[in-house]
Amino acid sequence: MSKTPQDKAATPEKFLGLKVTKPPTNSVGLGALKSAIGMVSRYMKPVDAFKISTKINQKGGFDCPGCAWPDPDDDRSILGEYCENGMKAMAEEAQKNTIGADFFAKHSVDALAELSDFEIGKSGRLAEPMYLPEGATHYQPISWEDAFNKVGAHLNALDDPDEAVFYTSGRTTNEAAFLYQLFVREYGTANLPDCSNMCHEASGKALSETLGIGKGSVTLDDLYKAEVVMVVGQNPGTNHPRMLVALEKCKKNGGKIIAINPLQEVGFMKFTNPQNPLKMLTGGTELTDVFVPVTINGDVAFFKAILLKLLEKEEQTGQVFDKQFINELTAGYDAFIEDLKRFDFDECLKLSGVSKETFDAVFDIILNNDKIIICWAMGLTQHENAVDNIRELVNLLLLKGSIGKEGAGTCPVRGHSNVQGDRTVGIWEAAPQAFLDKIEAKYGFKPTAKHGYSVIEAIEGMYNSEAKVFFGLGGNFISAVPDTNYSAQALANCNLTVHVSTKLNRSHLVTGKEALILPCLGRAEKDYQKTGIQIQSVENSMGVVSSTKGILEPCSDKIISEVAVVCGIAHATLKGRSKIDWLAYKDDYSLVRDDIEEVVDGFDDFNTRLKKPSGFYLPNGARIRQFKTKTGKANFTINKLPEWKLKEDELIMMTIRSHDQFNTTIYGLNDRYRGIFNERRIIMMNREDMKARGLEQLQVVNLRSEFKGVVRTANKFIVIGYDIPRRCCATYFPETNVLVPLDSFAHTAKTPASKSVIITVTPE
Repeated sequence: MSKTPQDKAATPEKFLGLKVTKPPTNSVGLGALKSAIGMVSRYMKPVDAFKISTKINQKGGFDCPGCAWPDPDDDRSILGEYCENGMKAMAEEAQKNTIGADFFAKHSVDALAELSDFEIGKSGRLAEPMYLPEGATHYQPISWEDAFNKVGAHLNALDDPDEAVFYTSGRTTNEAAFLYQLFVREYGTANLPDCSNMCHEASGKALSETLGIGKGSVTLDDLYKAEVVMVVGQNPGTNHPRMLVALEKCKKNGGKIIAINPLQEVGFMKFTNPQNPLKMLTGGTELTDVFVPVTINGDVAFFKAILLKLLEKEEQTGQVFDKQFINELTAGYDAFIEDLKRFDFDECLKLSGVSKETFDAVFDIILNNDKIIICWAMGLTQHENAVDNIRELVNLLLLKGSIGKEGAGTCPVRGHSNVQGDRTVGIWEAAPQAFLDKIEAKYGFKPTAKHGYSVIEAIEGMYNSEAKVFFGLGGNFISAVPDTNYSAQALANCNLTVHVSTKLNRSHLVTGKEALILPCLGRAEKDYQKTGIQIQSVENSMGVVSSTKGILEPCSDKIISEVAVVCGIAHATLKGRSKIDWLAYKDDYSLVRDDIEEVVDGFDDFNTRLKKPSGFYLPNGARIRQFKTKTGKANFTINKLPEWKLKEDELIMMTIRSHDQFNTTIYGLNDRYRGIFNERRIIMMNREDMKARGLEQLQVVNLRSEFKGVVRTANKFIVIGYDIPRRCCATYFPETNVLVPLDSFAHTAKTPASKSVIITVTPE
């Protein structure tokens, strides 16, 4: 009997031999080197590994396809401008094994679905385009021309362009992303959901409203010069390890580090910089001055407590707030203060779960410093009140005048290498009219002004058969989105699903009636076109655009670039009715950059400036105190406390990554920094919560969530006692995405509330 879409989307309910040890107290160092070398030596050709190590994140080299942490503007480390997980990403993308027709003839879709995500990803690099006909059990090879024509035929058979969904992953370069959104808009829809919808959309909404730009305001140099860096809802040791180098420099310069997170991650504690041999010998740097074990989603309450005490001190001394900045450059101050006074300090502190002693230590640092940077990631953005979380951080910075000056500002840390660049060049279901007007002026067609589907809306559209074709430019959609069972059925309802990928993932196994896998070049591979080897561009977390150019030979002569995929499909779909010469772009990417220069603000003289070894900064109004908001000033906002309450037997669960993981890509089965090895089906619980439920260490349990009357279950997880606040627990995604409701998301942003899922835990 064939597997259901839900069966194919689910991670296997099997245990692998869990081992639990005491978590280490030091991050990176020799442990990271050993882990990276082990992964590289197992999965890559030695000569490829050496070439990559000399060129990854280097000037004139290629950009790591992992996180979006910026590279230094000046000199890069000759010992390697990369981290452990960067090399794991390369071991995944530049695998020495390839898979094509023979592999897929041997393995049915149902059989592949029985593998773990780790096993699926390590099957090998995709080496040729593959097609799954309706009713078939195995993928079979297809030519590129036939694949393009099949996509075009499906798209042209739709009654309305809005019946197609065009998803984008953050790995896509600026050139491919710009052409992709251009094709989609000329085709006639704005259905351009992307991974921003699932991670930092709440940041963009909050920052646009308050500061006039949906990006952070700081540079890497600001981090070095800050008096205080607050790291909130983020685990840099695993997710952005090179950030630890910047924090170390901040400490060396006298700065203070405050870490606010439910888990005391190892990266907060002590960092041994592998780029510094002396540090490797002497044991590293103590990073965090104060660790704040906030309860899950207690961040607004904690920051309101800080704001209340700052207000109290300001009323006593008149020396706490930057009154000149507030009076000249902000709006909404009086209404904000009036609302703030409605809250009770003791109640806010209680809701945050933070002790008075810890609060006082944080408050003393904030009170006595003005160069403050606040960094955050998905620990703040994946809640129903995520936008409020970010706006409250901005309120604090505005009171202290910590915006638009050296060593101060906002720092949302993006999770994927070019997710910010994709949005900059037009991957946006709700693009501003000014951008659409430039498209019309340049190309002669009028893009629809109607907003398209975000990710959650796209899933709903496919589930209801209102969207019938799904096209994914990168990513692992089914493993990234919430409500796995519902989302699997949504994809299965499509007539055609298409994925542009470098390697196999679970999304290739949860298909519509027909399916295509279109293999593309990896970031490290040379991109040969008629005009020679092409360079492309990316934008990092701090708004720097830089070049990226592959150095390895392609793993197969049957794979093509993302730019070539987009141009081929656009040409096959739009044919004679297009106003654009799509195939010309494929031959010469500089032509794409010429168009970006005309359409997108900040890319003046793009091709010339891209030759600058360290790249160039895009304009950023918040960085220079030019706030492009409705008021023309930086805006204070009024924010509520979260309004959920737990019943006696309930816990609040956050989904997290393991250390051997980046987004949905599983590099290995260990979570070294948390002392968890060879297993992913685990739940970390407070030991007192375990005791109250009669649960023992390593006991097998089932998890259950209920939201708006809908019950969701995830079975066979192993309990591990952990230092996490009471009534809180943590699990890995994608294993527990099945528990995350599709209709629980951030207001105005629709970011899934994957970090605040109310569950119950019962013995197996």
